Amino acid sequence: MYDIPCVIFAGGKSSRMGEDKALLPFAGFNTLTQYQYVKLSKLFKNVYISCKDKSKFHFNAAFIEDKEDTNVYAPTLGFITAFEKLRSDKIFVLSVDTPFVSENEIKELLKSDDNSYDATIAKSDDGIQPLCGIYHISLLPSFNKMLQTNEHKLGFLLKNAHTKYVYFSQTQPFLNLNHPHQYQEALKIIQNY
Repeated sequence: MYDIPCVIFAGGKSSRMGEDKALLPFAGFNTLTQYQYVKLSKLFKNVYISCKDKSKFHFNAAFIEDKEDTNVYAPTLGFITAFEKLRSDKIFVLSVDTPFVSENEIKELLKSDDNSYDATIAKSDDGIQPLCGIYHISLLPSFNKMLQTNEHKLGFLLKNAHTKYVYFSQTQPFLNLNHPHQYQEALKIIQNY
């Protein structure tokens, strides 16, 4: 099992889905979040769920609630809170809505990371995957600045940091469930897993 803390980001607004995607049923689990938590708990010693309010989840897990009640739905505050709470030099992060990222991708990212980087991030033909990778505590001042200036684009942060991108030729592991049709597609794919 991997020692690095794993943080599942499940605090988004889900405006394109039209309902909270973190709570959608998936693969025999009551919620997509629980599916991700159980799956990742088989790989990592410690798995946490970053969210705004843990009361919406009805299963036992280690939750990290955003430290302030704000209307910021970008992951910026989640990163700050996770680093401050976990006191870890680095964390592995994964968005709740990418259920097909497997141990293969995770292992490759962990193998490619070292302490000379600020982040090690997955990249495919669909582009960079900012919520699939490793972030180092060296980025904490940048996250704090992003929060103060209300700039929340992770792509911009990564472009201006010492980031290593790990290319994956397959795009399916990074299928994001942003829209209802993508959720329906994912339900079909998971039946064949």
